[in-house]
Amino acid sequence: MPAFYRENGVNLGLTAYRHATEDLVESVRESLSRVDLNQVEKMVGEMLASTDRRILVLGAGRSGLIGRAFAMRLMHLGFRVYVIGETITPSVGKGDLIVALSGSGSTKLVVTAAEIGKTVGARIIAITSYPDSDLAKLADHVVTIKGRTKVADETDYFLRQLMGEHEPMAPLGTVFEISLMTFLDGIVVELMRRLGLTESELRKRHATIE
Repeated sequence: MPAFYRENGVNLGLTAYRHATEDLVESVRESLSRVDLNQVEKMVGEMLASTDRRILVLGAGRSGLIGRAFAMRLMHLGFRVYVIGETITPSVGKGDLIVALSGSGSTKLVVTAAEIGKTVGARIIAITSYPDSDLAKLADHVVTIKGRTKVADETDYFLRQLMGEHEPMAPLGTVFEISLMTFLDGIVVELMRRLGLTESELRKRHATIE
């Protein structure tokens, strides 16, 4: 083992990794514990009301990747689901449901697409950290998932700990994104239960060519 991993005989290897993973798990637990269950119930209700309509998932960057994973699970559940921005996605129409994902609630691509959807009569569920954001103001329903709420002036993790600034050791929107992924997987399980579906039924819709 390289000498710089040891100090006074103590193994210091992967210190940042160990602290980061511990912080992330705790931060995600805290974030999801603060989600309003009434907001969750209304979102589930909106989605169940859309079983015979189209659901379009909207997100950019890493949130967009998480949205794609969510859309795949909705397909497994039997929903007519598309990801906005893909070449095979149809035009948004009246009565369609848009699930828009943006931690900041101000991502221009997401807000603009939601504005267009609103214009043609689609319903919008916004999932964001900021309930007063531009995206949230457009939405028919908002689910608030808190991410990292502040960025400390001190960038050194260990100095932050000594100073009592116990901010999660996670860059940019990581806490929101991991919380979002976990939240949406929870939504999938709730939908699965209410629709009376089994895992074997979902597996029948899973891609056979990958």
